[in-house]
Amino acid sequence: MIPTLHIICVEDETAVLDAVLRDLRPFEDSFRLSGAGDAAEAREIIAGLDAETDRVALIYCDHIMPGERGVDLLIDLHGSENPVLAHTRKVLFTGQAGHDDTITAINRAGLNHYVEKPWEAAAFVALTKKLLTDYVLAAHLPVMSFMAVLETERLADALHDDETLS
Repeated sequence: MIPTLHIICVEDETAVLDAVLRDLRPFEDSFRLSGAGDAAEAREIIAGLDAETDRVALIYCDHIMPGERGVDLLIDLHGSENPVLAHTRKVLFTGQAGHDDTITAINRAGLNHYVEKPWEAAAFVALTKKLLTDYVLAAHLPVMSFMAVLETERLADALHDDETLS
C-alpha cells in the first residue's frame, strides 16, 4: 500500500502561502497539499497524520514567522522519530534568513534546499519535482505510481536498476 503523501507549506503571509500552493497544484493528484500559517499549525497538521497511512514527503518552511522560527521547526522535525517524517525533504523558503541561520539549517535540520523569495515558478516546480522524486526513491515507493508527475527518467532508471520498486 502506498501511503498518502503530503506536502506541507509553512508561511505566515497569506498571499505568499496562496502563491506557493498555486505553484504546487501540478502535484495535487499524487500529493496532498496543506498550508500552515506558522510552526504551531504545521505541528498540528503533522500530529493529525496517521503513522500507518500518512507520510510527509516535502515541507517548505518560511524562516521569519511569528512565534517559532522556521529553522527551529525544521531542526525539531529533523530530530523526530515520528515515522510520518521518515525521509521528509526539507526546504527553507525565505528572503530574510541570514548567513548563520542558513548554515544552522543545513547543519542541524538536514536541509535539502534553500529557496529565496521571490521565486521563479518554473524553477520552483522543477525543484519540487526533483525533491519529490528523491523522496519516492529514498522511501522505496513503487515508482510506477509517480511516473506521470515526477522525474520520469530518474524513476525509470531506478526501476530498471531495482525491480523491487515496481
